[in-house]
Amino acid sequence: MRAAAPGDLWSLVEWRASETPSAPLAFDERDRRIDFADFRRWGERVAAGLLECGLRPGQRVAWVLPTRIEALVLTIALARLGCDQVPLIPVYGRREVGFILAQSRPGWAVLPGTWNGIDYPNLFEQVRGDEASPEFLTAAPDLPEGDPATLPAWERGIDDPPSWIFYTSGTTSNPKGVLHSDGTLLASAIGLDEPHAFVPDDRVSLVFPYAHIGGPILLLSALRVGHALILSETFAPEVVIDALSRHGVTLAGPGPAFWQAYLRAQCECPESVLFSGLRALIGGGAAKPARLHAEAREVLGVPIVSGYGLTECPSLAYNHVGDPDGVLASDGRAVAGVEIRIIGDDERVLPADEEGEIRVRGPMLFHGYLDAELDRGALDAEGFMRTGDLGRLDERGSLRVTGRAKDIIIRKGENISAKEVEDVLASHSDIADVAVIGLPDRERGERCCAVVVTRENAVQPTLEEIVAHCERAGLMKQKIPEQLEWVVALPRNSTGKILKTELRSRLDEPS
Repeated sequence: MRAAAPGDLWSLVEWRASETPSAPLAFDERDRRIDFADFRRWGERVAAGLLECGLRPGQRVAWVLPTRIEALVLTIALARLGCDQVPLIPVYGRREVGFILAQSRPGWAVLPGTWNGIDYPNLFEQVRGDEASPEFLTAAPDLPEGDPATLPAWERGIDDPPSWIFYTSGTTSNPKGVLHSDGTLLASAIGLDEPHAFVPDDRVSLVFPYAHIGGPILLLSALRVGHALILSETFAPEVVIDALSRHGVTLAGPGPAFWQAYLRAQCECPESVLFSGLRALIGGGAAKPARLHAEAREVLGVPIVSGYGLTECPSLAYNHVGDPDGVLASDGRAVAGVEIRIIGDDERVLPADEEGEIRVRGPMLFHGYLDAELDRGALDAEGFMRTGDLGRLDERGSLRVTGRAKDIIIRKGENISAKEVEDVLASHSDIADVAVIGLPDRERGERCCAVVVTRENAVQPTLEEIVAHCERAGLMKQKIPEQLEWVVALPRNSTGKILKTELRSRLDEPS
């Protein structure tokens, strides 16, 4: 009888290496390949190299690496040492990095040197202060290696303590540190199995930032099932599409901007089939235009299998590969072990097809926030998370997300705090009042739009000036407004609250 897969990352690495040692774990755009046995051996050598550099078991380590094989190896090396991990998405700017270092206080930071035009050691040096002074280790791309014989014996713990801190934006100006464990991430990976009908022969795209919570979840899925991942450091469509085609992608994601690039590429080459083994387009993280389902069927001959989740509770609802198109148009149904409720203003559970706040609980629910003050009110009395999203469940249990109570913009799967951008724009000398809203966008899901009231006798700032102001403030590129609108006054209700719904209805013209 085949042994069950273990429940922590390093034990899972060892188990998979013994089960299917020569099966591929990952391919990349440069045609590098690594199998499960070599992955385990490399992880041990890197763990020993980190130990030689001075890193110690149990320390907290921040890392910012692009989506490359070395990033996956670093993940398991840190797991082998029993370190807490703070993954940082490479697009974070000075503002985000400074806050995260000051709050999480890692002992070490692993950086990619200069990548994609950004000098990361210099960026981290600029924000390093007395209270945020990690040791820097550069992996550009080589990771330190040593003799695995120097490693302490591996002891699998019987509990499941938080060992991951993922940062996400919400209604506050600063990112929120979300605490997860191997167990909660593994529950998310298990939740993906049935909807996608994963098999060992699958080759799944991982072409978004690996430091996003979905990256380690896909790694855990690969280790559990034995399927392979196809990696790419940046999403240059021509590079990614070529890599996915060469390596035989079967499930391609991760969201609308990517799906549309695949559709365009296929339409431009009607005489050939780009992805001959493709079973489905997968992913989520952004609103999907309804017509994309029909286009995917017509152009690529496959369904779009999308889902819903949050950094605090990832991969909690998904459609299934075999679902009919009417079901696939929804935002998914609860995966194994997850409960979804729709709650009204009076705190009662609403019946089917009524709109209210989406609340969820399940085995992938986070352990809380790094800032414990944020835990207050995050869960209701029965342990359901208040998502801040609005939606309804139909009689079959399919979820439709209809809006957001939280003031966030979801751009290419990344949450952007409107308040954070507003705070930056409010410091511009020519701006008297500002509101930041998300508008529907075919490529991005939503685009960030700044609606501005200029000061009396001031010259209206241009979009270029707004962009430059945000860059000087250290705002990450993805949060900088892509559209600028001027108004005489912002619409407000009797209590002074800006009526963003009214602004969206005025400007809601998808591009």
